[in-house]
Amino acid sequence: MTPVKIVLVYQSLLGIYGDRGNAMVLRQRLLRRDIDATVEIIEPGDAVPADGAIYLLGGGEDAAQVSAVNGLKADGNIFGAVERGAVLFAVCAGLQIVGNTFTVGDHDEVIEGLGLIDVDTRRGDVRAVGEILTHWTKPDGTESLITGFENHGGFTTLGPLARPLARVEIGIGNANDGVDGAVQGTVIGTYPHGPVLARNPELADYLLELALGRELEPLPDPELDELRRQRITHIRKHGRG
Repeated sequence: MTPVKIVLVYQSLLGIYGDRGNAMVLRQRLLRRDIDATVEIIEPGDAVPADGAIYLLGGGEDAAQVSAVNGLKADGNIFGAVERGAVLFAVCAGLQIVGNTFTVGDHDEVIEGLGLIDVDTRRGDVRAVGEILTHWTKPDGTESLITGFENHGGFTTLGPLARPLARVEIGIGNANDGVDGAVQGTVIGTYPHGPVLARNPELADYLLELALGRELEPLPDPELDELRRQRITHIRKHGRG
């Protein structure tokens, strides 16, 4: 069986918040189910593989965002991958660059994004920094909490083709409008770091199931469940500090 290919895109540009860990989490959750998986790290100048199952974009600063957009547009393979149904998971700056437009710099220069999801990002009136807790309604209608740490100055507005990933209980999320992230087809974005998939195994498994086109058996992990319970209790008691 061909290994599931997880593609970590432009780690040196979009990896300042440890989002590389998302790739490690996805691979390990497949290996624990005896499903072979590889992580391919792509840097600027490398060709983005056209045959990935899941593509990951992480957080980065203004200049890195612009460089990443230019490189991905010049390469072009990420567009074909999404068109054939590959999963693209984008965190923070990654979410901003896969959208229609975002701004950078002191003069808020508008940059054209990849246009893979119907969102636009502009500088917010405050910086979102701190723990975030959101409610994600899974495809089966049940709810799962998502925890993480947000650190962004851009506020993201959804267009009619995209829907929010989750509803914010504590934190800011997209634009202090009560929601976080965006979903459009197999493109999924969110603001929390953590890495977010290490903190939220149900979200990690959802991405894997979406990429594989089938359900996966659960991976019981009482220690992780207890750690999540403690995190959720702490943020609800103490807030974002």
